[in-house]
Amino acid sequence: MVTHVRAEERGDERAALLNFLAEQRGGIRRAVLGLTDEQANSRPSASELSLGGLVKHVSEVEQGWIARAKGEPPAVKRDESNWHESFQLLDGETPARQLALWEQVAAETERYIRSAPSLDATFPLPNAPWFPPDEQVSLRWLCLHLIRETARHCGHADIIRESLDGRTAFELVALEQEQEQEQEQEQEQE
Repeated sequence: MVTHVRAEERGDERAALLNFLAEQRGGIRRAVLGLTDEQANSRPSASELSLGGLVKHVSEVEQGWIARAKGEPPAVKRDESNWHESFQLLDGETPARQLALWEQVAAETERYIRSAPSLDATFPLPNAPWFPPDEQVSLRWLCLHLIRETARHCGHADIIRESLDGRTAFELVALEQEQEQEQEQEQEQE
């Protein structure tokens, strides 16, 4: 654990789940902190993964799952022919734009989970070879799945960032705090 996840109000399961998801999102966001677009799009390891591509992927995945839970199609339809594009920034896509999009997706996730009548509400899993046919999952399952998916890629992001410039997650937390303090000072001066 690099950052502390604040305790939820007693019995507020939604807040606990959303706080842990937010913590994992923060790890990926920090991994691109202070990088140029070229650095964020580079692939410094044997993997095809880049930090910009990871941001795009986790944003798309989160949006897609929330859409499915609402009974809507995902904003981007992915199948075997274009799955690899979910990990690549294409023409006109930048890390900054992907981070801004992810912020909107995260806000919608928060709204949807907080407004749902119950975390026990279910929706069908998509038809895919890796899911059992005709299975329903709960919103609680969805939150846990998003935490797991984001945490998995947060680990990838840590390795990629350290490969780029040697910065570790702890150093990036400190850098983020420094930048936040500078922004607060600038706002006070205005």
